[in-house]
Amino acid sequence: MGWMMVPILILFLPTLIIMLLFELGNLWKKSSIYFPPGPRPLPVIGNLHIMDLKKPYQTMLELSKQYGPVFKIQLGLQKIVVLTGYETIKEALVNKADVFAERASVPIFDDLSRGFGVVFSHGENWRVMRRFMLTTLRDYGMGKRSMESRIAEECSFLVKKFESYKGKPFEFRGIMRAAVGNIIVSILLGKRYDYEDPKFIKLLSLATENLRLVRSPPIQLYNMFPMLGYFGTTRTKILNNRKELYAFINENFIQCLNNLDENDTRNFIDSYLVQQQQERENQNNGYFNHKNLEESVMNLFVGGVETITSTLFWAFILMMKYPLIQKKVQEEITKVVGYAQPRAEHRTKMPYTDAVIHEVQRYADVLPLSVPHATTVDVNFKGYFIPKGTHVVPLLTSVLHDESQWENPHKFYPEHFLNTEGKLIKRDAFMPFSAGRRICPGETLARTEIFMFFTSLLQKFTLQPAPGLSKEELDMTTPLNIYTLCALPYS
Repeated sequence: MGWMMVPILILFLPTLIIMLLFELGNLWKKSSIYFPPGPRPLPVIGNLHIMDLKKPYQTMLELSKQYGPVFKIQLGLQKIVVLTGYETIKEALVNKADVFAERASVPIFDDLSRGFGVVFSHGENWRVMRRFMLTTLRDYGMGKRSMESRIAEECSFLVKKFESYKGKPFEFRGIMRAAVGNIIVSILLGKRYDYEDPKFIKLLSLATENLRLVRSPPIQLYNMFPMLGYFGTTRTKILNNRKELYAFINENFIQCLNNLDENDTRNFIDSYLVQQQQERENQNNGYFNHKNLEESVMNLFVGGVETITSTLFWAFILMMKYPLIQKKVQEEITKVVGYAQPRAEHRTKMPYTDAVIHEVQRYADVLPLSVPHATTVDVNFKGYFIPKGTHVVPLLTSVLHDESQWENPHKFYPEHFLNTEGKLIKRDAFMPFSAGRRICPGETLARTEIFMFFTSLLQKFTLQPAPGLSKEELDMTTPLNIYTLCALPYS
């Protein structure tokens, strides 16, 4: 009887295939109905043809006007859900923090971090390393007077460096990067470098170059089509830079290991090595390995230097652009601080200066795209079904310039953070450090650094554009092209 069933199966096979395809089609339609809307993708390339690879966040902002605050784009074969606007991003990152707490897998970041460290790690490794990083940063003074003293000392070196130019124009971004870099180095290694130290300059330039390259169009294409990256030079350059950075970390790791005293830990690496030894003695699961150390140090150094440097760079450009605001800040510094060195404790007595710094961070928008998140479980969000593991981009620029939250979202307007009595007010839509479980672990340190560097320099100097460039000619759309200023004595 079995052989007689074969012709029957052959006869009905096309019908079975048609029925199967019909059911698959229904499932696809159902998933499409509940998945967020978005532009129609093309085969292979997805929505690549409509993306501005130099400013992808601009394309996303335009798409949100058409498809709403939750929409999808497809880059290559990768579906990405984009979240825009304060209400939507708060709902995801704060109200549903655990659901959106995973880090999306991005090829170039996977190449660089290999799943270790804090910023690009996952699951329990992320939780253990983040907890250790936050605890250790607090131990070494984040938010305490000991850290303020380190920053104050560096401010003194920076002021002397500015004074050495005697009012002549000079390139200041590199100097600011070195000053900010020394704060992180003091935490990581317990020392500082001279601004002209060749090794230090090289270290900073490698980190800066890698940050620039990972945002470049060739790497964005690599993230969409990983096979392409192996034929290009940009990915190779990034990995070679990483090797040099790791070599520096390992050199100092050996020095710390040779001089380690469990009862007198002097820096972040010391604390990590002590924790590593304790984990081995307790036969724990080995999160405190050398790769996590390398990547955690890299996260702190790269993340702690470039974002703060960029914010301060914007702050000084904006003070040159708006000299009346600069003068008002200086007058408040004189009134509250006098000739003493500005400290973090002065911030509560300087509402206008604090409002200006907040507005710099909002307006400058140095991280328009948050590092991609991913969902930890299936979730129904804002009427849409988003499966577990979906790549999610919270568009932070849409929060910092949300027209429903800010009176003048596209203008530099310190009054955003002042009430009618001139007192500082908190704005919930102020999210320059992101929000939720993946918020920047160094936020407190960054806020202290920005305030103290900014006030220490404006206490001593009036900043002006280099000769031949008026404040009206300052191009606020591409401030990275402006490198020179005149620092004139202020009294």
